[in-house]
Amino acid sequence: MEDYNKIIESLGIRYIKSKQVKIVKPFTITNYYDVENQLILVEQGVCFFGPDSEKISSGEILFVPGGKQLSIIYGEKNFNKISNEDFVTCKEKYFEPLQTGSVINSESIVISYINIEAKVFDTVNFFASLDIPAFKISGDQFIGKGIKEAILEQKSKSVGQHRMTKTITEQIIIDLIRYIVDNNLFVEKLATNVTYFKDPRLIDIFTYIKDHIEGDLSNQKLANVANVSEDYVGQYFKMLTGINPQDYIEYQRMELAVSKLRTTKLSIREIGRNVGYKDTAYFCRRFKMMFGIPAGKMRRRETLINL
Repeated sequence: MEDYNKIIESLGIRYIKSKQVKIVKPFTITNYYDVENQLILVEQGVCFFGPDSEKISSGEILFVPGGKQLSIIYGEKNFNKISNEDFVTCKEKYFEPLQTGSVINSESIVISYINIEAKVFDTVNFFASLDIPAFKISGDQFIGKGIKEAILEQKSKSVGQHRMTKTITEQIIIDLIRYIVDNNLFVEKLATNVTYFKDPRLIDIFTYIKDHIEGDLSNQKLANVANVSEDYVGQYFKMLTGINPQDYIEYQRMELAVSKLRTTKLSIREIGRNVGYKDTAYFCRRFKMMFGIPAGKMRRRETLINL
């Protein structure tokens, strides 16, 4: 139990966004993907997810770890299928934000969702590092309540809103980890994650990558940081994290690129260089391959609609 407490104490938790929406028409996203962790509360209607189309009923929650790709069906099966690029580009065609006076009938599908960043020592995406699949949360009153509270807090515009939202968001993540532990989910993956606290060399590598994301992050550089041989550093990193260092570095670079697209007015070329890609065309190809949407389209989506 003490190891789990260490994990929680090490987490940098940040609220990204939340919303309550009505589904305009049932549809399927065949390859949904986002860099942040997302919790989707089904308030009315049904949804399905994954290769086996597992059902999520009213009151249940879908947790999608950051970086995990999967299919999501909003509504009954066999409806309009779209790609993640179609969804991200034209979200308003599928999601209608609920406002005072919005019409909801017995056929309406209503969901609430929240996106949260959770990083070990502000460097490693915790849930992505576990490499766990998306999963359904049933019979838990606390997480769903937290999602609703976060949405209400954002609507309130009250004094102390930022601090209150931060508190609610941290509580959601703690409740999520408690749910995982109490239900004995992903026990081996959680045990592996504890290795972060047992080998300071790994933390040194994570920190170096974060501080030098725009520069040379070859295995030779990482080997010097960890004081191991260049031939061994890749094996060492993968043994402790389950992923090779260059794949991890690319994920970190792309995650930072998304943040810059959402929060700055830097050009695509500048963003690519800032996250370590001297070749803009190569950066754009890798971005599209990872997220299923061109960098420019993601920026336009973020500018035009806050969904």
